[in-house]
Amino acid sequence: MDTVVTILFLLFAVIVSGSLARFSRLPLPLVQIALGALIALSIVPTVELKPDLFFLLFLPPLLFLDGWRIPREDLLRDRAIVLEMALGLVVLTVLGVGWLIHVMIPAMPLPVAFALAAIVSPTDPIAVSAIAARAPIPKRMMHILEGESLLNDASGLVCMRFAVAAMLTGVFSIQAAFLTFLWVALGGLAIGVGVTWSVTWAKQWLARKLGEDTGSQILVSLLIPFGAYLVAEHFHCSGILAAVSAGVTMGFVEGSGKALAVTRVRRAAVWDTVQYAANGVIFVLLGEQMPGILNGAANTVRMTGHHEVWWLAIYVLAISAALGLMRFAWVWTSLRLTLFKAQRRGEPARKVDWRLVAAMSFAGVRGAITLAGVLTLPLTLADGTAFPARDLAIFLAAGVIVVSLIVASVGLPRVLRNLELPPEPSHQAEIDQARATAAQAAIQAVETAQHALGEGREDADLYVEASTRVMELYRERIDGRLHTPDEAAVNRKLQAIELQLRVVGLTAERDAIFKLSRERALSSESARKIVRDIDLLEARYRA
Repeated sequence: MDTVVTILFLLFAVIVSGSLARFSRLPLPLVQIALGALIALSIVPTVELKPDLFFLLFLPPLLFLDGWRIPREDLLRDRAIVLEMALGLVVLTVLGVGWLIHVMIPAMPLPVAFALAAIVSPTDPIAVSAIAARAPIPKRMMHILEGESLLNDASGLVCMRFAVAAMLTGVFSIQAAFLTFLWVALGGLAIGVGVTWSVTWAKQWLARKLGEDTGSQILVSLLIPFGAYLVAEHFHCSGILAAVSAGVTMGFVEGSGKALAVTRVRRAAVWDTVQYAANGVIFVLLGEQMPGILNGAANTVRMTGHHEVWWLAIYVLAISAALGLMRFAWVWTSLRLTLFKAQRRGEPARKVDWRLVAAMSFAGVRGAITLAGVLTLPLTLADGTAFPARDLAIFLAAGVIVVSLIVASVGLPRVLRNLELPPEPSHQAEIDQARATAAQAAIQAVETAQHALGEGREDADLYVEASTRVMELYRERIDGRLHTPDEAAVNRKLQAIELQLRVVGLTAERDAIFKLSRERALSSESARKIVRDIDLLEARYRA
């Protein structure tokens, strides 16, 4: 019962955090961490986190959703930069920061220092989005950060796995590690793809035979990342990469358009809730664990010969500074290399703005994945003794998360202000063309169906009239899209005004329905159906 009560308090803290963040104008993750600390200091029972269970519950769905929703075209366009950031920077961070941690804290064995460096290497774009709400990050930069985060989650946590294994066994072989990495990585990727394709094929086959049930379809999508993760771990492959590849595969599968429209709408809402709750609970848990982490870390620090607890803050700041400087140097080098390659292809030379490099550096915020990873450090070694410096490693990772959030919340909006970037390519023309093409296909389909339905019937004229009404809507869409740029701009402004007026009308409709329901002139069930239709239309107009 105590565990259930604690979980409910954690979820309540996530709910409250949104309003508090808007009221205080502080980044949402920092507010959630503070609320977690308040829970820990209250009479609410604290949670004893089990690393394996924590890893299973939180990482698969978050990584799966990142892979599912990432724009694949943008990822492929900037694949060179993404790979440089996600792989090269991670390896450099593990070696450089790991060595620095071991030098600063000799009581922390080198494998544990490497594991900690691997844990703090992944970045969190969700935390960046929350921080940059008042200074929006350019789309291309955000897509690069998302792609980097998607891959460095996997690369960082896989590196952590090797470091922990070296600590547990006392043996590390580069050749064996390379071969194991191939098995872990390629096996995880293959399992994620295989699980998603097989489950999707099975549910589509059942849907064709028995019809589609929206609730079961949503539940299947929620279970896929856990299934891919567990299967991969069973075969000693990377469950992390399996969850990532399962999400990317899900994005390709969705292109078939087999699911019902209502399934996609409801599933998107469910996944948004899962993502918000999972990320929020992780940050609340971070704050909730902080008092215990601080106490354990203070004991470990005394083993290093420093009796002052404030040495913990020095360690955190030193690691954060090393991460920031290393990221700044890597981003600057990567950007210079990219511009040099572009110049060799004949493109005009461009100057590197230091503020752009600084923005990419500030955006390297650590978040949910770092916390989830560090909490999975084993409690004991193979001989049953306590895992060395585990509490200290957890505290340092938590401190790096907090420092990176504070630094980004202060520095990122200032660096992004009035920052001039190359103009983003506009996709409006291809969107207009795609909508016009879709409307033409719809007209042809409606006309064919009208002939088939009305053939030989006495009321065939009704089918003609109905099809004319439907096709007229599509013809208006075509006329409004295929214009010159100036005419298209005027038409888009006209449509914006029209949508605004439609929303006003829908609001009045909904108020009238609620009034009729309150006056018992309309049944509650009928009112719910009408309001649902109005809400769907309004959501469409506001999209």
